[in-house]
Amino acid sequence: MTSVAGQRELDVVVVGGGTGGYSTALRAAGLGLEVALVERDLVGGTCLHRGCIPSKALLHAAEIMEGIEEGGKRWGIGATVASVDAAALGATRDDIVDRNYKGLLDHLHHDGIEVVQGTGRLSSPRSVSVTGTPDAGPVELRARRGVVVATGSRPRQLPGCPADGEVVLTSDDATRSTRLPASVVIVGAGAIGVEFATFYRAFGAQVTVVEALGNVLPGEDPDVSQEMARALRRKGITVHLGAQLGDVERRGPGISALVRDAKGEHRVEAEILLVAIGRVPVTDGAGLEELGIPLDRGYVVPADWGRLETGVPGVHVVGDLLAPPSLALAHASFAEGLLVAETLAGQPPAPIDYAGVPRATYSSPEAASVGLSEPEARARGVDVVVNRMPLGAVAKGLIYGQGGMVKIVAEKDGPVLGVHLVGPHVTELIAEGMLVTNWEALPREVAEWIHPHPSLSEAIGEAHLTLAGRRLHQQAR
Repeated sequence: MTSVAGQRELDVVVVGGGTGGYSTALRAAGLGLEVALVERDLVGGTCLHRGCIPSKALLHAAEIMEGIEEGGKRWGIGATVASVDAAALGATRDDIVDRNYKGLLDHLHHDGIEVVQGTGRLSSPRSVSVTGTPDAGPVELRARRGVVVATGSRPRQLPGCPADGEVVLTSDDATRSTRLPASVVIVGAGAIGVEFATFYRAFGAQVTVVEALGNVLPGEDPDVSQEMARALRRKGITVHLGAQLGDVERRGPGISALVRDAKGEHRVEAEILLVAIGRVPVTDGAGLEELGIPLDRGYVVPADWGRLETGVPGVHVVGDLLAPPSLALAHASFAEGLLVAETLAGQPPAPIDYAGVPRATYSSPEAASVGLSEPEARARGVDVVVNRMPLGAVAKGLIYGQGGMVKIVAEKDGPVLGVHLVGPHVTELIAEGMLVTNWEALPREVAEWIHPHPSLSEAIGEAHLTLAGRRLHQQAR
């Protein structure tokens, strides 16, 4: 590293320390490059501190609650929950996050990555000005090989009803809260909305979900959406589809909201309103437009998707700033970070096929998918064959007793195009579907693999057996 007062020169400068940014830094350092990682808050970003990790910790606690209830209803186990210490629940969540955070800091330090605390702004295609540093004045970081922008995203606000962190919450607020409300209205039935709906319901809340589109999990295959909608209603969660939220009034310690759907207008009261209508990229102040990098609704569209490089040579983008088909998922950001780091090191990485990236919803039950949905495959003119198999057709599915299904979408006489799952722990099963679809396996080839019995993975094997004309436990339809 070369430096003068207030200036430093390295190989790579990464702006933003979330999953996309720190994965870029770690891989670049592993390839022998000198790296600085600029972060104005905490490295780990949304996923570690306000998203993936704390929310999944809370969902595990909800799974324990549901397990106690199931013990009494199904298994004759006379256990009851005497109380829930919300503060202790939050403390365990925070401990998990903190241990992950300290581990990440240690990893970055061990790999020789300079973490610069402050706000980074591109002052040229190869330099970043950092302000707000705790111990010094502004710092200019110059990059010999390139700058990587990974400034992430923030929750989208509900027009006319901004979050206050107490009654109107975003997902960022909800993952850090220690409050267990008695009632909640959730706007949005995507992955975040559905996860929080099942979390709050597990702890006894009355939950109402309002979704503007016609399906729960609207980005998933229609059969997944229908299966999840049935599961939510079985739990006693009220779901309004094709609905709009009208005026929201503060009433006492909570809210009163008007919901409009095909059945008319409904007034719903709740202690909190959780807004889960997606996220928007954080590009303000990054200096992108000043360098001639256009934004599309705040997103960056790379000039070269194979390198994730903008139209300004030397400036690359990873993570939530990327426009679709990027998925704004942490594991996709990891792959993007690896790709850019290898590009900057002079290696020829393979471009990312976003259709081959698994998608996961960690609700109860879970949903997971990879590849094309049935409508997507048909829209491409593919002659499609489909098999939909209930998880209850295998013994382990009956043991869990949560319903669910496996759906395989394949080209007639061709490879598997999509795998779609709903049920307990299916986010742990989708990696097999990822290999099946990305390796373009034929149903008969998957059918030759022997899955363990009894297991939930057995349902994936049996669904392919049926498509291969070797039906075993699945009944003919």
